[in-house]
Amino acid sequence: MKIVLPGGSGQVGTILARHFHATGHEVVVLGRKPVQTAWRSVVWDAQTLGPWANELDGADVVINLVGRSVNCRYTPANRREIIESRVRSVQLLGEALARCNRPPRVWLQSSTATIYAHRFDAPNDEATGIIGGNGPNAPDTWDFSIDVATSWEKALDSVHAPHTRKVAMRSAITLSPDREGVFDVLLGLVRRRLGGRSGDGKQFVSWVHEHDFIAAVEFLIQNDAMHGPVNIAAPEPLTNAEFTRVLREAWGVRFGLPAAKWMVELGAWALRTESELVLKSRRVVPGKLLEAGFKFRFPSWPGAARDLCERWRQSASPIR
Repeated sequence: MKIVLPGGSGQVGTILARHFHATGHEVVVLGRKPVQTAWRSVVWDAQTLGPWANELDGADVVINLVGRSVNCRYTPANRREIIESRVRSVQLLGEALARCNRPPRVWLQSSTATIYAHRFDAPNDEATGIIGGNGPNAPDTWDFSIDVATSWEKALDSVHAPHTRKVAMRSAITLSPDREGVFDVLLGLVRRRLGGRSGDGKQFVSWVHEHDFIAAVEFLIQNDAMHGPVNIAAPEPLTNAEFTRVLREAWGVRFGLPAAKWMVELGAWALRTESELVLKSRRVVPGKLLEAGFKFRFPSWPGAARDLCERWRQSASPIR
């Protein structure tokens, strides 16, 4: 296949590009800067049509991962840029697809499991999950994350692409041993004996191992019955306290300093990010994938944590 990855130069894009290139597919990453990689890189500005649009004509799959990082303070300027970067890239790809003689047959659009409400009572699947409604005591930054996700998916729904099957990937955090990725950051806290629970530790963590994320993407490409929103998350979310305990155990560390809510808030302010990334409860399960027969290699966190720790130890090089 020919697979085009707009915004594919980050951690998740690199995971996919590396896999598809290694398995013999043609991979084209659309990015703002030329990058030396084993696969092809094409420059675009994510704002206007240009020569890059020719890459879509005759391609089999487009996987759009464009979006300004949410790892920042949610100032008015940052909020505007976060939403506009996502919505505009979807609209732009829609315009490019409309000009294709042979448009891609599948469009996988990045979305997020954060679209669901902060809850503890039951897991969120695609059929019964609650979108919005974080509760009266939740800060407005938590509602903003839901606004981002819903704006993203509305933009995808509004694109007229009769010859292209569209899927919104509501992904949980994707964990791989790559340096500077999410797992690398979490493990760094554990190694420094700082990997205790955050807040009261009762909030749920949804996650997915990189192997299952890749397999889920392949499953979505191959399965013509899959369309609309699809949760990509391991079927066994767990509380933050249990998540951090298991990770410490997998690394061989018995103690991790917990961080009270006020400490998380202060640390987020100092690091110019938002505490919502840690304190919001994300209890998400992959209803559609399981119903369609998808099998997870790492359905539970203990096995995934041991694998990631072992592969992190074996890896000495950053993302290439």
